[in-house]
Amino acid sequence: MTALRWWVTDAWTITRRDVTHWTRQPGAVVLGWAFPIMILLMFAGLFGGAITVPDGRYVDFLVPGLLAMTMAFGLETTVLAVATDAARGITDRFRSMPMSASAVVLGRCLADMMNAVIGLAFLIGAGLAMGWRWQHGAENALAAIGLLLLLRFALLWVGIFLGLTVKGPESVVAVQILVWPVGFLSSAFIDPATMPSWLGTVAEWNPLTATASAARDLFGGPGWGGASFAAQHAAEAAIVWPLLLTAVFLPLSIRAYRGLGR
Repeated sequence: MTALRWWVTDAWTITRRDVTHWTRQPGAVVLGWAFPIMILLMFAGLFGGAITVPDGRYVDFLVPGLLAMTMAFGLETTVLAVATDAARGITDRFRSMPMSASAVVLGRCLADMMNAVIGLAFLIGAGLAMGWRWQHGAENALAAIGLLLLLRFALLWVGIFLGLTVKGPESVVAVQILVWPVGFLSSAFIDPATMPSWLGTVAEWNPLTATASAARDLFGGPGWGGASFAAQHAAEAAIVWPLLLTAVFLPLSIRAYRGLGR
């Protein structure tokens, strides 16, 4: 068997292990998929009537933003899973086997991407049930989903790196505390122009804002406009931000994996 075939086989073995855990603990997985739907119902049903969106309905503005926010929620899942494996010694067991370090982290990545795809499908279904529609055809809708998954892929490597470097699963609480402010400090729920000036600038340059804005354009929903460079180049930023995050955290993740126990 060639080295490449061994690498692919090892990665798929790790992926199947993680997927098997879903079937043994379905409650946590289903709750992870249902949580964004509850937020959608809360914001669209309770607060949507109080938020005005020029040239469109709030639900058409909200759904792409919440889809981007869901990609950030996945960061907590990745950090918790990786930190738990490290704390239980499972990661050390993998390292004692003749397996490629990149195959182990890639297997984790594939499993979480499958989780993200299913979560997106459920949230899109909920959005459709609430009257949201994409207006620019299936090809643009698929391109929007591709940008969302690109963001999730980049955040996966951030999560793997953090999971390998935190002291234990308890430290994941710090990540959970940070995800919410970063998520809200974006255009996921409201127009950055409604924020104080300096907060609005930070929100405009948030990677979540770039992906949410690009997805809104591709879905054909109302956007937040804006004359800044970040607002005018959201599509480019939605590609550059994830590539930059991946370029930084993918090698850091593999390095952290190889450095465990030293």
